[in-house]
Amino acid sequence: MLDLVIRGNQVVTPQGVGAFDVAVEGGTIVAVAAAGTFGPQTTQRLVDAGDKIVMPGGIDPHVHCSWFLPHLDGTPGLTDPPSVVSRAALYGGTTTMIDFARWTHGITIQQAIERCHQKWTGQCYCDHSFHVMVEGALPPEIFGELGEALRAGYPTVKIFTTDVMPSRRGRMVDFGDIWEVFKVVARERGMCVVHGEDNDIVMHMYDKLFREDRAGFENMAEVHNALCEDLSFRRVIGLAQNVAGIALYFMHVSAASGAQAIREARARRLPVYSETLHQYLMYTAEDYKRPNGQIYHTYPSLKSKADQDALWAAMRDSTIHTVGTDEICCTLKVKLQGKRIDDTTGGNAGVEPRVAIMFTEMVGRRGYSIAKFVDLVSTNAAKIMGLYPRKGAIAPGSDADIAVLDPSQRMTLRKEMLHESDYSPWEGHEVHAWPSLTVLRGKIVVENGRFLGDLKDGQYLYRKISEEILSGPML
Repeated sequence: MLDLVIRGNQVVTPQGVGAFDVAVEGGTIVAVAAAGTFGPQTTQRLVDAGDKIVMPGGIDPHVHCSWFLPHLDGTPGLTDPPSVVSRAALYGGTTTMIDFARWTHGITIQQAIERCHQKWTGQCYCDHSFHVMVEGALPPEIFGELGEALRAGYPTVKIFTTDVMPSRRGRMVDFGDIWEVFKVVARERGMCVVHGEDNDIVMHMYDKLFREDRAGFENMAEVHNALCEDLSFRRVIGLAQNVAGIALYFMHVSAASGAQAIREARARRLPVYSETLHQYLMYTAEDYKRPNGQIYHTYPSLKSKADQDALWAAMRDSTIHTVGTDEICCTLKVKLQGKRIDDTTGGNAGVEPRVAIMFTEMVGRRGYSIAKFVDLVSTNAAKIMGLYPRKGAIAPGSDADIAVLDPSQRMTLRKEMLHESDYSPWEGHEVHAWPSLTVLRGKIVVENGRFLGDLKDGQYLYRKISEEILSGPML
């Protein structure tokens, strides 16, 4: 007897959207058959989703949990842990998140990974994985350690081309070391994920605005501007062209210029992929001028309406492939603690409403197909990050990670109905659907607002990037 069957008229499969029965046994999808194939006598539970949208669970490729976030008074602090963020993710239909194992000087790559596992093991309600993150001047021994990590199932390595803020000196990796990282990652068939901003431009603009007495955070877009994204993206891509086999994933693309650099690289058949954030798609630099405008900020900054329009166009033409959050879950007090261009807290509490907001904006307001929407919030991330078809697909053999979106649940978001923090940058935003059911590897973990998950449910996902993605550009 089957464990679970979900029947629906709008089931999103790799072959298209249609009326299907999705049969689950032992945490895995064992069959996708014509609707009505399986009766109540064949399964322990039959869920009839009717006209609701049955989709693979969302995948957020960019979150930060238990992340170092010092307070302005000098006391140490951390963002909220996986237990908080993963619970919110499941409420919102996201079943997989990817965080960062941050290497710093004085430890090995393996120690960085082990420390990250200690924060997550038994403390996460959903499945998860890690990018390895390196920073600053890289010692010679680190390249061998990276090779070992890549072979062990940690195939994505993050680099910064800027220190981001004057107080974060030492985060940027110089281009000589980036070149060496590229060679290791290419040899081991992995991928580099990039925070790309030109450090000279960024730091010049900090100094310029300080001199001009314009250090208020509302001027952030002048510091983390479109030019610095353009220059950095093109320099990184230029370096990559000189390393056979390297694949790139640009995180949090925020500007038209960045999207255009990626578009041109893909036209040259380079394996380059990219992500934007729902903040950039829904807010602009003008929102910094609103009361408590810091709540809309992440790094790089919000940009202009023209940049925002270009991001939507880049998703339509498959220049941008995923929508992440750059999740930083903290209190409103912490989010508002900085008021200057050099101390404003980045990141966003957004993992819970991401799927519903993007459904509303893509399908409801812009006429995207349901399949295209699912690609952008789930399937493409699985393919790029080496999780497909285990994740991101409703297909036989895939994990039974399923979200059921109910289009009859049109509502206005309020912080009280969400589960991440004491504030929400999405307060007052209208959504045209909300998950009524979330399933993680065959277990119903949220049903009609009732949470049924357990901290033992979340599993770590070892990954391997497919040759299709590496030889790209695919998608």
